[in-house]
Amino acid sequence: MILADKIIELRKKSGMSQEELAEKLGVSRQSISKWEGAQSTPDLNRILQLSEIFGVTTDSLLKDTVELPSDNSTPQEKAETEPPLRRVSMEEANKFLVENEKRSKLIPTGVALCTCSFLPIIMLDYFEPFPEAGPIIGVPVMLILIAVAVSLFIISGNKYKPFKYLDKEGIDTEYGVSGMVTEKKSKYEPKHNFSIIAGVMLFILSFIPIIVFSQLFIDNNTIEALSIAAMFISIAVGLYLIIHTCTKMDGFRKLLEENEFSRKKKEKRNSKVMTAYWCIVTAIYLGWSFITKNWGITWLIWVIAGVLSPVVSIIESSIRKNKVD
Repeated sequence: MILADKIIELRKKSGMSQEELAEKLGVSRQSISKWEGAQSTPDLNRILQLSEIFGVTTDSLLKDTVELPSDNSTPQEKAETEPPLRRVSMEEANKFLVENEKRSKLIPTGVALCTCSFLPIIMLDYFEPFPEAGPIIGVPVMLILIAVAVSLFIISGNKYKPFKYLDKEGIDTEYGVSGMVTEKKSKYEPKHNFSIIAGVMLFILSFIPIIVFSQLFIDNNTIEALSIAAMFISIAVGLYLIIHTCTKMDGFRKLLEENEFSRKKKEKRNSKVMTAYWCIVTAIYLGWSFITKNWGITWLIWVIAGVLSPVVSIIESSIRKNKVD
């Protein structure tokens, strides 16, 4: 059986029209018609999407000698074995995108506040006329900033509760939803890429003031304090840009069930290992910096942590995979 016939058979078994399949794939109905008429062939990305949509292997689609798996189960048996798909209307999809836009601002703002919450203590600690101001003024200000950040996280979490199913359940979007989301995602992608690049550049450039200060050995508390402040602010802005754009892009991917939000991967997501990892790294960095006062060297912790983070992620993924198997 050739690919064209396999697409027709799988589409009919799934009860989808050419238009519905086209919407799920983000192509035109004419493209589906050409594939099924053997007038053209889908590219590799579309083949992968087809294998996910129909739940078959790419080999069974591409190799003419490999037949599709037989399915003799009745609709009633399928309903008993397969979890029901959550229906997402156009209205609900638009409501989610609006709330996700707000969430993409609340969460990074909270993270940026947490990142800068230590600045008052650091700055006051460097000014000799106010040697006791750090504990007296800096600590209360730090706690206020953290309290505001936590409030933003709680507000964001409460607003997102009605849409939690998008992280865990398979969905079935109404006609027009996939096309609308795909169009918005395509328009946002250039801005997303720019924000990622800008955020990474801010991370890298944030260490320049500290490096310059440590190399010049300038004995000036004010300049050293300002260089540290510049580093934290640069990191905070970089975090804001990256978290904001990733949260917004994830909103589109959730509705399209793409990448890490595909149905097969939803049950394996939501690991908190990396979150804990970066919290530990931050605690080590701040503890070492405050004890040694050597801010020109302690920043290397972030470089080492960045290099090790993929290793931690791979180990954590392997452990999760073994548990699932």
